[in-house]
Parts: sequence; structure tokens; C-alpha cells
Amino acid sequence: MTAPLITLNDGHFLPAVGLGTYQIRGGQGVDQVLTAIQDGYRLLDTSTNYDSEGIVGEAIRRSGLPRSEFFVTTKLPGKYHHYADALMMIQESLFRMGLTYFDLYLIHWPLPKRGLYTEAWQALVDAQKLGLIRSIGVSNFEPEHLDKIIEATGVTPAVNQIEIHPYWVQERMVAENKKRGILTEAWSPLGRGNDALTESVIQELAEKYHKTPAQIVLRWHHQRGIVPIPKSRNLQHQRENLTIFDFELSQTELERINLLEKADGRIDDQDPNEYEEFE
Repeated sequence: MTAPLITLNDGHFLPAVGLGTYQIRGGQGVDQVLTAIQDGYRLLDTSTNYDSEGIVGEAIRRSGLPRSEFFVTTKLPGKYHHYADALMMIQESLFRMGLTYFDLYLIHWPLPKRGLYTEAWQALVDAQKLGLIRSIGVSNFEPEHLDKIIEATGVTPAVNQIEIHPYWVQERMVAENKKRGILTEAWSPLGRGNDALTESVIQELAEKYHKTPAQIVLRWHHQRGIVPIPKSRNLQHQRENLTIFDFELSQTELERINLLEKADGRIDDQDPNEYEEFE
């Protein structure tokens, strides 16, 4: 099974569910990603900071599928926000993965205290013109960060990948992205740990629709116009996470899940205005 495609603001197409690769590494990681590809995943999300770029590239090669079938995403680390560094890191990541272009490249965090994200964005704009990247976007950007880079370059990101899960619903940011024509992706779409999946409303809906709790949450994302990027090393869970397109939650059910939001629901309190990215 493969996910349906969504059209980005630049005309390219993005699968409606992706595979996250945070903490998936080594030879075992190659096998896990390869199995996910065989089960139908085509959107593969990695990052220089995840140390999984190499295994994703290797899994693509071992799959035997044409490069054109994949939508490969990686991200720029904060220490490379200077323009020249960003251009060099994009090329380095391509070499690490054994690819000639990325389908999507994101600035991982804005790091506004450093004040270099506009410079980094200009590097992505230019790398796109050079053919190194097809679609460019950002991650963890707030509205003021988005407006600053759009005003500086005249180029709107295709994607903003942000933290969203039942404890951190992010209605404001989803609306802000939509207003600018930016697709929202969700990292940690199931939350960290399994706490959200044990909530009574999630359990109730899973029983009603004969689905797993994770499938209910991922369907909640999909119906909100969000592309979730669930990470799993469990092969059965990988398959289940892709099987969310054969049922539909009601508006009332979506709103019931929204009510799970917590004031302190953000993972590790990672506020994009304050967070200093790990190196």
C-alpha cells in the first residue's frame, strides 16, 4: 500500500504519510527502512542531526526502485546556518546519501537568537535554483520567522514541519501555515512514549473503527490536512501506520481528540523561540 499524494505550493507532490528515521541507525536500520519501502513508504524523512542519512540512501539503493519513486527529505543543522556553510552541507548530505537531488530540504530549527535563518533560507533558495533540491521548507518556524524569510527572498516555504500530537494540537500554527499556502508536517505525531495512545477517547475510537490507537491518531492528523511523519522500528507498526485511508473520523470525534491538548504538552518544552538545537 502507498499513501495518496498531496500537491505542494510549488507543484510537486508529497505522500500523505512519511517514515521518520530518528534513532534508526546502522545495519539494522537499513533493514528497517528497506522493509518500510517494501511495504509502500515513499516519503522518507531524515536529518543530518539524526545520523541516519547514510542508511536511508543505502535502503533506497537496495530497494531496486527508481529514484523518481521516492520523496526524500533531510534537514540543515543549526551550526550550518551561514550561507556558504549551508550550501556546502546540502552537497555533503547528497554525497552521504548517494543522491543527486533532494525532494525536500528543511531548515531544522530557526534558532532566532543566532539570527542567521534568513541567510540559511537564501542558501536553500539558491540550491533549489541549482537543481540540488526540488522543494524547500522549514521546521519549527513560528509565523514571525516565516514572514521574515518570505519578505527577504520572495519565496514561501513549501512545508513547515512542526511538533503536533494529541497533547500539542497546534491549531494556531496549522492555520498560520495554511494562510500562507504552506503544508504542515507533524514530527512526533503520536507523541513521545505511548501515553496519548492510552487515552480513553483514542481507545474508544480504535475499538469503534477496528483500528489501532496509532491509526486513529494518524487519521486525526490526515483529516486536519497534516502530513504525519511517524517513526517506528517495529515492522508491524510501520505497516499499520500506512493503513489509515480506509476510514473516516467524524468532526465531533476530531474535536474530542483536540480536547486532549495540555498546556505543558510540548515535548521537552522545545519552544522554537528559545530552543538551542543540539549540535
